[in-house]
Amino acid sequence: MVKPRRLHGLKRPKIRQSWNKYNLYNISEARAPGLGNGAKDTYFQQKWKAKGLLRAYHGEHVVERKWARMFSRRLLGVSSTSPEYLAQNDGSEMARGKGFGLATRPRDVPQNKNGAETPYMQMTFAPMERRLDIAVFRAMFASSARQAAQFCIHGGVKVNGKVMPFPSYQLNPGDMFQVDPERVMFATGLPKHGTKPRRPRDQHRRGGKAAKATGEEEAATEEAKAEEEANEEETSGSAAEQDPDTTDLPEAEKQDMAPTKQEIQGLIKQAKEVLSEQKLTVAQKRRVRDFIKQSKPLLGKSSRASANPAEILEQLSEMVAGLKVEDSSAAEAADSATDQQQQQQKKQQLSVDDLSPEEKNRLRDLIAQEQENPHDPSKPYLTPWKPRPYMAPFAYIPQYLEVNQNICSAVYLRHPVARKGLAEVPTPYDQQTNQLAFNWYLQRK
Repeated sequence: MVKPRRLHGLKRPKIRQSWNKYNLYNISEARAPGLGNGAKDTYFQQKWKAKGLLRAYHGEHVVERKWARMFSRRLLGVSSTSPEYLAQNDGSEMARGKGFGLATRPRDVPQNKNGAETPYMQMTFAPMERRLDIAVFRAMFASSARQAAQFCIHGGVKVNGKVMPFPSYQLNPGDMFQVDPERVMFATGLPKHGTKPRRPRDQHRRGGKAAKATGEEEAATEEAKAEEEANEEETSGSAAEQDPDTTDLPEAEKQDMAPTKQEIQGLIKQAKEVLSEQKLTVAQKRRVRDFIKQSKPLLGKSSRASANPAEILEQLSEMVAGLKVEDSSAAEAADSATDQQQQQQKKQQLSVDDLSPEEKNRLRDLIAQEQENPHDPSKPYLTPWKPRPYMAPFAYIPQYLEVNQNICSAVYLRHPVARKGLAEVPTPYDQQTNQLAFNWYLQRK
């Protein structure tokens, strides 16, 4: 079996396009690679290291040969010229010496005297920013570039109103892309705990020494086994059972079993809701799963021609009587607590007319917040929705994107460019590292 690739390592860290907490730690602990002037490595080694660092961040999920085809020698940029000079000249004098027979440029052209240079080398991976999945990640509609590519493949992204299942689609200026809001809320919201069962820990350590299994590990293994058995039963044998000996009975002996089936199905549904929503111990979960397991044969038995509703209901009542999810002491304590709450509510109950204007406004705000961001246990993310804790450090949107977070759509305004002292391609590395990577691909184009 091939060992899965670890993207966020701490021993040999590489910065990725992801909101992962380990990636955030690697970014905070990152230091300058020290490539360029004064490095002990050869020029080839410096270019190789720079290429590896930058490719780990800029589209590491893209195959190298695809990026080599996307690479462009032409770096886009604009000259920072004063508006007064542009109002007096049309810019043609800037090209003198290139076809006009003049060897030098005119002296009246304003020069860059403040020392700020245009970081053209920061634009090495500018063609990668045109990819649809990278643009979705830059617009903060996904927590990583890989997740954005997954959204595209599964049909959750539209470009100019049409579904675009290709993450490598090259955006053009003016293209509008939109992501399914449910996917955006899932990607940027807090995860819902308890959606996936925990994997049991290994019982043996490295070297062959047996490890002592704790009570929590045993409970986790039992819970995982019980969930696997329940899933197998649901997928394989959820259909109604039939007895071949009773298929030839006359139709007059058949009884209406629809109410009984509905009652059994309702109890099974309630038991599943209790498992998913309430916090139960391992023993209590085992009892509920046993109840679901025993009630399914009754559901199949109710579809037989010779089924008796009285017998089925009697067996069902015995099963419900034997099902004790909560202890008696806990139930009594809960009943007493509810009684006390009801009494306190009766004593402290106030009408809306008795509230002050400030309290009324506060109540309206709370009701509006609940209506706008309700609690919905059916969603795959935690509700009421809250942003992820590691979202704030990555809250940066480039200037070449115009994003509307309300409808989860954005417009690709133009290609990223470089200006005096500014390059619009987000990158965590300096200009020397980008220059070495540019030279690596420049010689291999």
